[in-house]
Amino acid sequence: MYQIDRLSIEEGYSTSQDLMENAGKAVVASIASRWQGLDSLVVGVACGKGKNGGDGLVVARLLSKNGATVRVLLTNSLDQMSTEACQQLCHAEKTDIKFEFWSEVDRNFISSFEGVDLLVDGLLGIGQEGSPKDPIRMVIDLMNETGKPIFAIDIPSGIIADTGSVPGSCVKASVTTTFGLSKVGHHFYPGRDYCGVLEVADIGFKPQVIDTVSSDLFLSDIEEDIRTKLPCRKGNVHKGDCGHVAVVAGSMGMTGAAALTSEAALRVGAGTVALGIAKSLNDILEHLVTEVMTYPLPEVRRGRCLSLRSLGNIEEMLRRASVLALGPGLGQHHETLELVRRLVLRCPIPIVLDADGLNACVGNVNIFSRRVEPTILTPHVGEFGRLLGMDVEKVLSDLVGLARKFAEEHQILLLLKGAPSIVALPNGKVLVNPTGNAGMATAGSGDVLTGTIAGLVAQGLDVEDATVLGAYLHGYAGDRARDRLGEWGLIASDILAELPQAFVDCFVAN
Repeated sequence: MYQIDRLSIEEGYSTSQDLMENAGKAVVASIASRWQGLDSLVVGVACGKGKNGGDGLVVARLLSKNGATVRVLLTNSLDQMSTEACQQLCHAEKTDIKFEFWSEVDRNFISSFEGVDLLVDGLLGIGQEGSPKDPIRMVIDLMNETGKPIFAIDIPSGIIADTGSVPGSCVKASVTTTFGLSKVGHHFYPGRDYCGVLEVADIGFKPQVIDTVSSDLFLSDIEEDIRTKLPCRKGNVHKGDCGHVAVVAGSMGMTGAAALTSEAALRVGAGTVALGIAKSLNDILEHLVTEVMTYPLPEVRRGRCLSLRSLGNIEEMLRRASVLALGPGLGQHHETLELVRRLVLRCPIPIVLDADGLNACVGNVNIFSRRVEPTILTPHVGEFGRLLGMDVEKVLSDLVGLARKFAEEHQILLLLKGAPSIVALPNGKVLVNPTGNAGMATAGSGDVLTGTIAGLVAQGLDVEDATVLGAYLHGYAGDRARDRLGEWGLIASDILAELPQAFVDCFVAN
């Protein structure tokens, strides 16, 4: 964003003052949309010394001109403020705004925050590095203590925009209005928790300028990445045209994983699904999944999980399949794990590998590089850490970097499940998925995702498109389930039930 801002000014598309004016207008519009008029509104605006403080002064001036009572707290003396902030202060001083300087106030009581309806955070912006220092830290804490709604300009002060980390005090915003493009810190936790409602405002950055700035990190977009990739059906289509998914999943106590994976593939449009299951569990699955074809396979004696002897039967299943979903609920028996490793090496079609399928490859990750057909891995952070031989904390410290490196090194697609989920492609590109919620942290949610991706691959989507689209639709379906049921009672079958409507909504999205 620094580059985009600089190039916009250098190439004559905008001036710094124009961009700040438009930013201020966007924040005021956001405030006005949530109040019935600005006339009786009392607003406290906290302004730092840089451009974010300049934006705050624009907000203060525009609010005052539209009838609001505005009080501004300036954390720095005039000689410490940036040129842009000083220019905006000169404009703001021509209104009825009351100004207060930090050097002149009681550190435990700021009159600018007394009796306000809301506060505006114009303290730090996206340039912050490290933990906020005094007086900014004290101002942030005092703002939060008021309990009033806070509108953050660009990003809540205290979030590191490049990572989403929060190393110290941080503004707990009700609404964040950011400019041009959202920032990494808006989407990754813990920063995401502090943003409230996120709005992205167009303040005049030209597409040709944005396109000249290179990036290998992207946000999945409903228009560019999602709606145009959804599989369409001709009027005379039949089930054979819609692909065939083979699922190898389930064991004693985990038949639900096999059922959820298989049904998800059908719910996203796969023509047929065949489920390979330990033979003693076949009757259970025939009852659970009416529309799925089940194949009873040789099992470990008294183990009720797949034995190595089932390899030939599975290879026979794969002859008519378009994609293999492998791993959910398979269990940890040594024969089953060896079966998975051999399947990964010998499978002649794309694989979506999850759960126990991933665990089988711990210590053997080089087998991914030996595959000819595409491989999609869908680990959560703990599973990814086991593949890397790292603890979770170390993985979380460089989530995007480690995911990118692993996908490039092994030439696989890596969908790393989390908040947010990210998709790392073999070419080094990483996409951040914007859908999903905390209610999806429930058993079986990942099984639905595995089946969703496999069902999309079966219908002929490029594996990269299927992975990105699958993550988006899965999260969107979870958001629909959350909106209907709340987060606390949401279960995986609720996500499954919402998948068809998720398709409809994404097709007609504006």
